[in-house]
Amino acid sequence: MVGVAGGEQKCRFVTEELGFDTCLDHRELGLGENLKAACPEGIDIYFENVGGPVFDAVLPLLNNFARIPVCGLIAHYNAAKSPPGQDHLPLLMRAILSKRLSFRGFIYFDYASQFPDFVTDMKAWLGEGRIKYREDITDGLENAPRELIRLLKGENFGKKIIRVSPVRALHLAASSVTHW
Repeated sequence: MVGVAGGEQKCRFVTEELGFDTCLDHRELGLGENLKAACPEGIDIYFENVGGPVFDAVLPLLNNFARIPVCGLIAHYNAAKSPPGQDHLPLLMRAILSKRLSFRGFIYFDYASQFPDFVTDMKAWLGEGRIKYREDITDGLENAPRELIRLLKGENFGKKIIRVSPVRALHLAASSVTHW
């Protein structure tokens, strides 16, 4: 299993803590060549959460019948228009057709009916140490704009959380569970 992250520290976390075979730093030159070397037999499943240059490096390596769950496209979140240069849509559509690729977008609320089971399973997995995660917590709502910019630049390490206040954070967490 090959991961892609931004920076040596994040790549080390992916391999040492999460157990990936290797992790490539998308900020280094030659991502496409490095990815090809790390995946000499191609890619069967690619979890798309980024878009941009990372997807550009992945696309030519996708095997026939590869599956691509699409959960995010952070490289494009701030885009107000199409990027300059060549339109890659025809190449993508050709790859989808000729390689019989399966793309599937998903948003968490599509699975809202499964939330109670998720909470039960996740509690057990967290207790057993099967789920590993990092949180990047900043106190104070006044810091949210700065932290959003840091997040979009990849300067956070883990799930970015803005803690308004300890009491309020607990109330919000409890109320979001009861509204599912």
